[in-house]
This record gives sequence, C-alpha cells and structure tokens, in this order.
Amino acid sequence: MTRTVTVGLDGSAESRAAAGWAAREAQLLGLPLKLVQVREPVPAPMAQAPLLGAETQQHRSERIPRETADGIRLRHPGLDVTGEQLSGRPADVLVSAAKDAELLVLGSRGLGGIGGFMVGSVGLSVVAHADRPVVFVRAGEQAADEHAMDPAGIPSAATPFRPVVLGLDIESPDDDLIGFAFTAAVRRGTSLRVVHGWNPPDYYAYGLPVDLEVQEALALRESTGLTEVLRPWREKFPETEVTEECPYGSSGIHLVGASREASLVVVGRRVRRGPLGAHIGSVTHTVLHHSTAPVAVVPHD
Repeated sequence: MTRTVTVGLDGSAESRAAAGWAAREAQLLGLPLKLVQVREPVPAPMAQAPLLGAETQQHRSERIPRETADGIRLRHPGLDVTGEQLSGRPADVLVSAAKDAELLVLGSRGLGGIGGFMVGSVGLSVVAHADRPVVFVRAGEQAADEHAMDPAGIPSAATPFRPVVLGLDIESPDDDLIGFAFTAAVRRGTSLRVVHGWNPPDYYAYGLPVDLEVQEALALRESTGLTEVLRPWREKFPETEVTEECPYGSSGIHLVGASREASLVVVGRRVRRGPLGAHIGSVTHTVLHHSTAPVAVVPHD
C-alpha cells in the first residue's frame, strides 16, 4: 500500500498552513496527500437538543476538507489529493491515521511577537504516541519562508532552500533520525546543518569550575564524536554539504537559534515501551514551542 502525506485539518489558520506545507512535501516525495478532519462525538444530551445553528456548523465542518482539497489542486496541478472526515478523540484518531502515513503534518499556533510555536495538548499527545514522523507547521508559514532571500532581499520560493537542521545526540545516534534529515536535505537540494549541544559531565558541573584546558578537551571529544557518527552518512550522501556544530550549552536553545535560518528542523523522540510511557524529551519540547521553522519529530528506539 502506498503511504501518504497526511495532514490534520480543523479550519484554523495553523491547519491551513500545515495543509500547504504538506502539499509541497507530498510533491517533493512524489506521494499522495490525504486531508483528515476529526469531529469529536457530541454528548448524547447535546445531540438530542435542538441547537440553533447546528446544521450550519455541520455543513461548515463538511466543507473544510472539500474546499481545502480544491484549493490545493488549483495550486498543485497533478497532485493526488483525497479528504475524509473521521469521528473520535482527535489525538487518538490522528495517531491512528499516522500509522499508514509517510509522515503526519499538524498546525501549531505562532506566539505573537516572540516567534515560534505553541503546541497544544492534542499536538503534544500525538507526537508522544505516533509511530511515524510528525511535522509541526506554525500559522502563517509560507513557501518563501523556507527559502533564501532573493538578490533584492525579498523572500521568494524561487531561490534555493535554506539548510535542513538536525539536532543530534551522539551518545545514542539513531539511523532513522539521521536518515530522515539527510533525505530531507537531498529532496530540497540543500545542505544539512548538524547541531550537537553539550555540557560538562555532572561531576564537573557540581564540582569546581572547569578550567579552560579541560573545557577545550571536552569540546574536542564532542566534536570528534560527532564527526565519527556522521562519517558513514557523508559517504552515503557524498553530494550533500554537511556542517557540524558542537556548541557548549543547551541543545534546545542552539536549535531554536538555528531554526531562524532553516527550511526544516529535525529532532528525535525516543520510543519508550516501559511503564513510564511516552515521553517527548526536553530538547524536542523546547524546539516544538519556539522554533520559527517547521519541525519534524522522528520517533526512534
């Protein structure tokens, strides 16, 4: 069965931006686009009451996937677009829909005046439980935002893509995460910027201040480790330009900074199958809430 790029719709500005991004990604991947709208069941007492405007609301709800699909077909001729309405708890339905998808795309509200994301409870639940990559797209995201400025300093989708940024923990690197980032860069014909933030071990952090020589030695160790992790991937993707960064400090903060010049930020989420259940992780959580570029969260063991 052919996988799809699946996007969750609710008629909001953020979900419209997500649909636009998903359509562009589906074209890059050469895959169909599937629009999914989730309707929560109405409690029985409310369903039996003659609510004013209930029929109008239902008709509006039914129009959302149809009108969104029509608009996407106009902007992307030849793209295979389908839409459907599903009923249930939104987070559960979207997690289920993601199982048959190459990736799931969701919208996220931008933080006015600050930039970045504000991911709601549904989005956080989906990303914590989905078995497939989930991409979050902020409200207002346009194709030109992912590209470099033109010679006149004007945003344009006709210029090359900005780099793809990968947040990588070299203590537990995962092939699915790294492979996703490299192939995303290849599809866009752009470079890959790998960021690995680090801090001194706890026995330094809670002891005496780290002197300059020790800090330089630790920095060299981290940089060497990152180079070794990426070596086979550079050989596998020889035409992809890769830059490696090992800044001191929080990975989340450095990735948020890098997102300002990125077309896509890629981070991971470790799948936990024990009694502690799903967990997003502090770095991914920071990036989701504050990145100014779309964020792909890739689950891995």
